[in-house]
Amino acid sequence: MLGIGFTVLQIAANPYVAVLGSPETASSRLNLSQAFNSLGTTLAPVLGGFFIFEYFASKANVGAESVKVPYLILGSVLILLMIFIWFSKLPALNSHEHIEKKAGALKHPNLVFGMFAIFFYVGAEVTIGSNLVSFLKLPEIVGFSEVEASNYLAYYWGGAMIGRFLGAISLSNMKKTGKYLLMLLMAVLTFLVIFLITWYMKGLTFDRVWYFLIFIVANYCLFMLGRSLPARTLAYFSVIAFCLLLAAVNTNGSVAMWCVLGIGLFNSIMWSNIFTLAIDGLGRYTSQGSSLLVMMILGGALLPPLQGLTADNLGVHASFVVPMFSYLYLLFYGLKGYQKKKSLKTESL
Repeated sequence: MLGIGFTVLQIAANPYVAVLGSPETASSRLNLSQAFNSLGTTLAPVLGGFFIFEYFASKANVGAESVKVPYLILGSVLILLMIFIWFSKLPALNSHEHIEKKAGALKHPNLVFGMFAIFFYVGAEVTIGSNLVSFLKLPEIVGFSEVEASNYLAYYWGGAMIGRFLGAISLSNMKKTGKYLLMLLMAVLTFLVIFLITWYMKGLTFDRVWYFLIFIVANYCLFMLGRSLPARTLAYFSVIAFCLLLAAVNTNGSVAMWCVLGIGLFNSIMWSNIFTLAIDGLGRYTSQGSSLLVMMILGGALLPPLQGLTADNLGVHASFVVPMFSYLYLLFYGLKGYQKKKSLKTESL
């Protein structure tokens, strides 16, 4: 039931954010909203685990009873948030035109190709995150224990947060000088947030994580090369993610480890950019197209078992070739698949 609720939120919120302003800056708004999503993904496990074990779990009995109170608190916060939104005067963006039947949104090729792009993006992101601990436990990589390996997950998911904040700024209509300075400041601040939390709660000192800064610099430079164009930025990031996986599969030790952890930075803008490109020109079919796109998060359920099957037969290290194919498709979408069919006019709202 919780999953259904989150899915409905995605279906409603993403197109709302996209059309809540200029189409040219839709990717910027989506990246900003997704950045706060990633902030929760990064901090919630670390802070949640800390508070549960510090205040709610007894040393003698750590079980389901320990999370009852935290979940009740979380549920209460969500109810208060619902009440706040209900009484907030948000702009109404309703369409009163008749929605044609038959092909509907599916007659737009940028949406159809975008559906598969969402499938492969979510599949790749989830399968890498799901197998990351097993990867870091390999003797030829770094041979971490499960606890040690899980401590580094914050850098994978935190990378997505950093990249989305940078993407929100990069794809905005700010002037270049101010934009790049703000991006630099945001990159430093968000890295410091992740570092300070993992240092204080997990004991990860700077000499063990400074390599991550190399990928932040690369991410920053690619945003500059992308020139605030969603499709071009998506293509660049897909190439880098593919190359990082290729390097991880063919190397060992810390190099392979940080190549995989760094992918989070380049996954960052993919959801928002794909979503913006896929619903571009849909007009009155935007909500329908949004629903179809969110349905394709199914990739996050199907690709991890495929990598697991590959790991059983070829080993965990070699199994990271599976998400590589996802990034090849995302490269296609950023270069060609996002283009609208010339014979179709932009639908009106």
